[in-house]
Amino acid sequence: MTPKDNDAEGRHDNMMFDTLVSCAQLAERLDDPDWRIFDCRFDLADTGRGEQAYAQAHLPGAFYAHLDRDLSSPITPQSGRHPLPAVQPLCRWIGAHGVQPETQVVVYDDTGGTMAVRLWWLLRWLGHTRVAVLDGGWQAWTAAQLATDGAPPRRVPASEFRCTPDWRQVVRTADIRQQLEQGGGLLLLDARTRERFRGDAEPIDPVAGHIPGAINVPLQQNLAADGTFHHPATLHRLYSTALDGRAPGDVAAMCGSGVTACHNLLAMQIAGLPGGRLYAGSWSEWIRDPAHPVATGD
Repeated sequence: MTPKDNDAEGRHDNMMFDTLVSCAQLAERLDDPDWRIFDCRFDLADTGRGEQAYAQAHLPGAFYAHLDRDLSSPITPQSGRHPLPAVQPLCRWIGAHGVQPETQVVVYDDTGGTMAVRLWWLLRWLGHTRVAVLDGGWQAWTAAQLATDGAPPRRVPASEFRCTPDWRQVVRTADIRQQLEQGGGLLLLDARTRERFRGDAEPIDPVAGHIPGAINVPLQQNLAADGTFHHPATLHRLYSTALDGRAPGDVAAMCGSGVTACHNLLAMQIAGLPGGRLYAGSWSEWIRDPAHPVATGD
């Protein structure tokens, strides 16, 4: 959360949310016309499951955001599994849902925020920082017995969403290659599970292992047993140890395809360690070129 002054008409409360929002906080604002909710539930193994679950029940007023269709570009022979979406189509899609500069966006899923963080990061990349992940997601909302809806959301007036992508937040494969060949300041922070990082198991991509020099901070370490994010102090200890004196701006967060890596970037933001960048292509793009080195083990 970040304090923000009231506007001239007094229509907004004095707080904006730029990392997490609780179920109680969101429940109080379900009828606020300046809030937009996006359901980001998605299953990499069953790409229709999230949308089907959304059709059955979702948070009142929530729109559905499909990872492949809305939040990624088509895969190319050179890309990873979830290329960044083209800027203008993404901006039109966001504007079609009525998002304006003063709009508070809330995103959620049912997997601890692992999919919702994609839209959280994309909006911030485009210059819209008034966006937060619902802490605990769908499970926390339903456990609190809060309202759900199976009907399509009400239509909202479209807006012109003006976006200014900050490409400094994006690390490319060429940057990683140069880092390995010539040295550099990047710290690759891999969010995949320990088994995938080590190369002991690889259920998704055709090559197992990790980029030489990367360190592993599995995103599961960001979450408490109930699926909510750890306290900022706990996350600060975790990432301060991982950075080992490096600046947050030196971090290039990665994962399998550039989606769940954003979970670590959100955790760093919560921890008060902002500035990390995203290796958008991540492991699935790195292994497109068989000449790229691969490491296994620790």
